[in-house]
Amino acid sequence: MSGTHGLDSLKTRSLIDTIWRRRTHRVSRGSDVAAGAMSYKSKNDRAPLVALEEAVLIAATGCTGLSMPDRPFFDPRNGQPIMAKPNVNMAGRTAGSPDNAQGTHFFMINDSGTYFLRKLPPADGDAFDPDQLLKRAEMAKVKLLDQRIDVPNGNRDFPAYLDSNRFLSNLPGTTVFFPVVDLSHQYINGMMYLLTQPAGARPTIVDDRNFYQPAGVKKWVDKGFLNKDIKIPLGAVWSMRTQIEADLLVQNLFLVAEAMGLGAWIHGSMSPPVLMGDPKFIQQYGPMLGFDFVTPKWKLMDLLRWHVPLPKYATLRSNAVGLRHKGEHLIKGCCPPYYESMSAAVDAVVAEKFGPSGIYSDAATFDKIYRGSYGATYLKEASAYAQDVIDCTRDICTYIYETHGRFPAHVEAIHAPGIWLQIHHLEHEYYDTYFQHGMTQVHRDHDAAWHGGKL
Repeated sequence: MSGTHGLDSLKTRSLIDTIWRRRTHRVSRGSDVAAGAMSYKSKNDRAPLVALEEAVLIAATGCTGLSMPDRPFFDPRNGQPIMAKPNVNMAGRTAGSPDNAQGTHFFMINDSGTYFLRKLPPADGDAFDPDQLLKRAEMAKVKLLDQRIDVPNGNRDFPAYLDSNRFLSNLPGTTVFFPVVDLSHQYINGMMYLLTQPAGARPTIVDDRNFYQPAGVKKWVDKGFLNKDIKIPLGAVWSMRTQIEADLLVQNLFLVAEAMGLGAWIHGSMSPPVLMGDPKFIQQYGPMLGFDFVTPKWKLMDLLRWHVPLPKYATLRSNAVGLRHKGEHLIKGCCPPYYESMSAAVDAVVAEKFGPSGIYSDAATFDKIYRGSYGATYLKEASAYAQDVIDCTRDICTYIYETHGRFPAHVEAIHAPGIWLQIHHLEHEYYDTYFQHGMTQVHRDHDAAWHGGKL
């Protein structure tokens, strides 16, 4: 099979050398560069990645095994149990994630179309078997469009693209990966985890968009469950740090491309509201990816809380909550309209963790993680969320939705970092003409290793 020599070479590549030599390469094979006296005209044809190359990269976005709950169960100071089951998922990826939320979803663009990539369970057997890589890549891909997603009529000016990026980004022959992050599940789970602090250390959640009033927690302060002297604004809570996992995953994907001898380029992408289909931009750009959006009903207090002066400007607070394709929820935010209330959404998160079909009811998974009977020991001895924690979180989430008309209010339910990672075969002649160290030996050897010669 073409590419197997390249795959074997990839598995022996030095990590430290890959990191040290990593550089951005923007110019894909077949591309011209208008740069005055340094202008360059390519004599090469476009050279899209082959199926095995893309399959390796798709695998790097997905699940790579199971995570380990290597944490204490008890407070060593007094022997009291502490919450030891914070994970939202047990399947791990190439990068860390707060409470293993793994809220990041990837999309892929190439010459054949625009795809959503499913997160498959970890592979059985050799994850780098070429046949398995190709099979799993096809299983992961959900074709959303039969062409590269792009703005209509070729008008790539701002706010669609940024400056010079529009001349080299998303060109024929390139493959683009980009992440979006479902923040809603971990927002609920992270809030519960935040409230598992010992008595006297549980913070009072206040709303910095509502004059720092208690965010639905007054009764919990009055009961002494929350400490009135420790205050955390919802704006400071922001995304529960969930967004960082996308940045780490993109960097790791970049390093895989570098180790394969491909060019890679992280850059400011098509504007996320345009790309996702925000109502403000549909008339100009069309539905694009066609995310479901919620537009909160305008309230008079929005003038002060969010600086939205009139109902006709309500779309300023439009918020992507999910993505459906042919009736299937590919991304489903943990909020209305998918749930009848935030109380129901909180219950769904709890059920996904501790219900009959929840991750902590799946003894077989923990038998794969632990040796011997330790999996059963963990499930028996590690503590879950107390009912007060769940009920207080339910009140906070209900307050947010009823006060601000969406959930979350201080951050998006579906966060688009606004970065693309473009991966492509390099225009070797361009880099040899203008740069002293334009390519590594791995770049120079790529065609021979992966394609048996020149593409």
